Amino acid sequence: MTAENTPPTAAARPVTPRAEPIDRLRADVHLLGDLVGETLREQRGPDLFAAVEYARTEAIALRSLAEPDSAREQALLDWARGQSTELLLGLVRAFSIYFHLINLAEQHHRLRTLQERQRGAAPLRESIAAAVVTLHQQGVPSARLLAGIEKLELRPVFTAHPSEARRYTLRQHLAVVAGLLTRLDDPRAAPDERAAALDELRVRITLLWQTAETRAARPTVVDEVHSVLDVLGGTVYDVAPELYRALERALVTTYPQADTGAVVAPHLLRPGSWVGGDRDGNPAVTADVTRAAGRLARAAILHRYREEVAVLGRALSVSARLTGVSDALLDSITRDRQELGLQPVEHWRDEPYRRKLGLIGERLRRMETGEPGGYAAPEALLADLRLVAASLDAHGGRRIAAGPVRDLQRRVTSFGFHLAELELRQHADRHTAAVAELLGLAGVAGYAALDEDGRLAVLAERLAGPPLGIEAAALAPETRAVLDAFGAMHDLQQLGGPYACQTYIISMCRTVSDVLAVLFLARERGLASWDAAAGALTSRLDVVPLFETIDELRACGDVLAQLLSLPLYRTALRSRGDRQQVMVGYSDSNKDGGYLAATWATYQAQGALHRAAANAGIDLILFHGRGGAVGRGGGPMGNAVLARQPEARHPTLKVTEQGETIAARYGHPAIAARHLGQMTHALLVSSLAPLDPPPPDDWVATMERLAARSRAVYDALVKDAPALLRFFQQATPFFELGTLNLASRPVSRVGRTGAQIALDDLRAIPWVFSWTQTRINLPGWYGLGSALEEELASGRLDQLRTMYHDWPAFAMALDNAQRSLGATDLPTARRYATLASDPEPLAAIAAEYDRGVAAILQVTGQRELLEPAPTLQRSIKLRNPYVDALHVAQIALLERYRALPPDAPDAERAALLDAIHHSINGIAAGLQTTG
Repeated sequence: MTAENTPPTAAARPVTPRAEPIDRLRADVHLLGDLVGETLREQRGPDLFAAVEYARTEAIALRSLAEPDSAREQALLDWARGQSTELLLGLVRAFSIYFHLINLAEQHHRLRTLQERQRGAAPLRESIAAAVVTLHQQGVPSARLLAGIEKLELRPVFTAHPSEARRYTLRQHLAVVAGLLTRLDDPRAAPDERAAALDELRVRITLLWQTAETRAARPTVVDEVHSVLDVLGGTVYDVAPELYRALERALVTTYPQADTGAVVAPHLLRPGSWVGGDRDGNPAVTADVTRAAGRLARAAILHRYREEVAVLGRALSVSARLTGVSDALLDSITRDRQELGLQPVEHWRDEPYRRKLGLIGERLRRMETGEPGGYAAPEALLADLRLVAASLDAHGGRRIAAGPVRDLQRRVTSFGFHLAELELRQHADRHTAAVAELLGLAGVAGYAALDEDGRLAVLAERLAGPPLGIEAAALAPETRAVLDAFGAMHDLQQLGGPYACQTYIISMCRTVSDVLAVLFLARERGLASWDAAAGALTSRLDVVPLFETIDELRACGDVLAQLLSLPLYRTALRSRGDRQQVMVGYSDSNKDGGYLAATWATYQAQGALHRAAANAGIDLILFHGRGGAVGRGGGPMGNAVLARQPEARHPTLKVTEQGETIAARYGHPAIAARHLGQMTHALLVSSLAPLDPPPPDDWVATMERLAARSRAVYDALVKDAPALLRFFQQATPFFELGTLNLASRPVSRVGRTGAQIALDDLRAIPWVFSWTQTRINLPGWYGLGSALEEELASGRLDQLRTMYHDWPAFAMALDNAQRSLGATDLPTARRYATLASDPEPLAAIAAEYDRGVAAILQVTGQRELLEPAPTLQRSIKLRNPYVDALHVAQIALLERYRALPPDAPDAERAALLDAIHHSINGIAAGLQTTG
């Protein structure tokens, strides 16, 4: 957003000329602002228009003052309190729609800029080409580079974590607007074509105005499945081959003498999904829902394959009598026809590739309908495509084989017949309770009361044998539900192959017995078995411990070492290729110990886990549970990959993609390709470049002190003072957020949103989301200032500056905190503090904010926050006044809603809550984040 951006009411006044040239982004913003203003007048007349204009101009004026004007600020808030709920809802929606459209204009401009930079001679920064150039400059030989590429695994895992505030319907409307902006950008467009596009824009903005941003009902898990499948089967499917092509182009350009050939990289892109499988705290995720999610994903990928095969068949009009064809391909066509019982298509008699692709399409169709003759596994489809490619390659069609045919082969390699692996997750306590009941019915009582050694002894003894085979009817519903999840995993493996559903994640894993308990339960549903003759346990699933709290992260290396020392478990792991996945949680560790302590704990955990695995001769795959906000492990993904510990620089990157980051990163094909390319760039450089030396011992000691001090300050505010949690629940829209139909999962593990709840019950996402709404952003920085201040007072400024410049992990920690501090706004926070019965905690928060800003500026040598990110810095400053108007409206609405008497009419209560929900969405759009 720029200084010349036109607010929703701008059509009512002339635009003041500026000295600098008006670029295309400004033109887009002016146009969209004018159209929003036009729509407001058409739909609601002059009253709302005047209200929006008043709120906008007053907010701008307050931001422009050299000194705060509390009287004028109070006047704006009193004005909002005096408006009707209907008018406040209109004001909120006006600014919300404006922000949605401006966000779209910025995305559109980003795409334009990206396209222009790609035309340059030098490789695009953070691109795959840039990574290959970097490696070449660092002396990495082509043989090592090619060997490294073959091991690359990029594994984004899409989750349904509730931080995408926008309805799917809204995103669809905005996608149409994006297409119209592209049409208007075309210099070849005739005046009539531009006029038609503008008319369509007016229609679409009117539809946005007449469409409720908030959902009338909470989405079901199946709704969420459809939403994520639209992305996986849409943009991710579309851009997948571009990763391979970018690698091939980069290799040919930078290593021209090397015999690079076609990049194979069999697991370069392997997406996953938790949607329909994540049952931790979400009772709506049942075994039937998990099966449905797997079936829907399978249907989606088969549909895309059939579409692509049909297009390819129409394109490959190659004549056998003109070019020739391989005998192997002709023989396969004959076999296919006989097996499928089909007659030859006469007009394709001379076009063998059309004949073969028609038969491939028929096999795919039969897979969809369940008729005999479908492919049994993706390898069979790949074998057919290899036959096509080999014949083309041998008869003058090398370019064709290397183009669309290879693209389809790579998609089949990436997506199989399951599209994305559906991963399951459940809380460790649920497994303990289920094991205890099963063993109790088998005559072994008191499992839950045993210490760790006792549990391990019982599990080891019982795993070396057959399943207990206890009838489901004899079990409590909770235990049946746990076992049914394993049954669903078994069924999906039967349906889509072993890769369709083979990962089981244990939330809040603390001990080795938590892992063995999952194998015990899996055996009851046929996913693990004991071979008495071999004395070995065989597993058909990867059991993934998830370490989430600070203490768990500190202990996880020892837990893994103990796990890998168990002969019984090692036999199970051998059946999994001696690969062990471990997940590191960023969100709950932050909620547990604060920003810096969590950042350091996750960093240290990575090294400890890799050392434990290396000592045991096991290949470790780290799974990073990152969210979108800084307080949940967010920030630039490339920086995070490059900042990994030296021993943790594995060629596999497995990371969650959550909430609004899915739409932001995968909502447009070009942006999706750029995001995946940036991750591949970082993965290439971090895993193949010469390793940096480990940080010096004195740096590590400094980080230990910083983390300990930061955690102590965080605990003193958040855990040791009950006033803070009361302040959080009163000064933020947390409870109202809990009633927003954002996702199928509740905002707390216990499901309570209308009464005082404990910190441990809170999910990390609404914890961060609520602080974000009030511009406090506490999870993204609190405690850092005190920690740095203490080190600075001890005379360690020079060391801290050296650490910042020479240690990527420390630089990332400070730079991400800058992003969160830069978006924090204390004047806004003080307005929200008036909602709390005791606003005192804000004084401690404000003091720590000041310490954090001062310390970061001193260490980095900057004059102001976000100096290294001027675009973000300017965007925040320019958006602030417009978001202020939304904050003021939200505060007035929250006061009104919370003051309702118990016997208030349901219609009044519903109208207020609806307006509050729209304000939450609007602020999220203005800040471009939910948390």
